[in-house]
Amino acid sequence: MVKETAHVIMPVKDSLQTAEQAIRAVVASGYTLTVYDDFSTNENAVRLDALKTELGIEVIHLNEHTEHPSPNYHWVLTHARHQCLEEGCHLVIVESDVMVAKQTIDRLQEAATNGVGMVAAVTKDEQGAINFPYEYARGMKDDGACKKRLSFCCTLLTNAFLHAYDFEQLDPKKNWYDVHISHISRQLGFENILQISNPVMHKPHSSRPWKQLKYTHPLLYYWRKLTQGIDKI
Repeated sequence: MVKETAHVIMPVKDSLQTAEQAIRAVVASGYTLTVYDDFSTNENAVRLDALKTELGIEVIHLNEHTEHPSPNYHWVLTHARHQCLEEGCHLVIVESDVMVAKQTIDRLQEAATNGVGMVAAVTKDEQGAINFPYEYARGMKDDGACKKRLSFCCTLLTNAFLHAYDFEQLDPKKNWYDVHISHISRQLGFENILQISNPVMHKPHSSRPWKQLKYTHPLLYYWRKLTQGIDKI
């Protein structure tokens, strides 16, 4: 039985072996899924269309809508927000390197009560240890309000928050918006929740492996970030 109480999206940029696992996990949890193909290779775009036929997901190829190079979170968030407002539902973002469990999205929705802006599932590695981007939560034992930033790894944005903040206001020159949107949610008086009891498995930066330089060669990473104008938060 397909659950329609949340609009679930997943931006995908290649790394199809991991992304396909992430896609199948969402579908197995009982939710329909919209995949935003963010300028993947032709071969991977064809594979996504095959998954569309097999699994009944929706696939939007961004090269048919914009010439802006990947990443295109500004376009994706704006488009998805409009759909959620029309449908009167929450928006759930599951990134393509995250594997949800059967009840993950259900648990996110259960916490989306009045006054809440965002609800995020904590990320863990294959050994069960909390990993990027929630290293700061390793000492937390219970779910609760979080004043630090939430990532979009596996996060619900409530319909109330979507009504309160228009993503057209986001700076189109930036690449990523999770930090900014986390702050905006709290500035507007909403509470952000991090669910320690609702973990997902995260394979960080599978679609952009060069970002692993942040951990292996940080000086090289920040040099590329500065000189090439990439990875703007």
